[in-house]
Amino acid sequence: MPQGDARRLPPRAYCAGGAWPEAVMEEHHGARVAQALAARLQAAIEKRGWSVAEVSRRSGVARYTIAKALAGEAWPDLLTIANLERALEVDLWPGREV
Repeated sequence: MPQGDARRLPPRAYCAGGAWPEAVMEEHHGARVAQALAARLQAAIEKRGWSVAEVSRRSGVARYTIAKALAGEAWPDLLTIANLERALEVDLWPGREV
């Protein structure tokens, strides 16, 4: 298991088995939240039939940031999540159940 700062590594680094975002995750609550958020984001994008570019345009969040969140390569910040939720009209934050 990675040591030190819990955000030093990207969320997908905490995959214990399988590929992101369906992987079994290590005991790292933040990484599990990021995984659930990525899955919800992908589902919302698909439901709308939008591209990442369209989500970016409507939310004001950079395409690169959205792509990195979807790929588990970044820890999305609160403003990013809020802007995506508003644009997609969906709750992305999974809460404590993960």
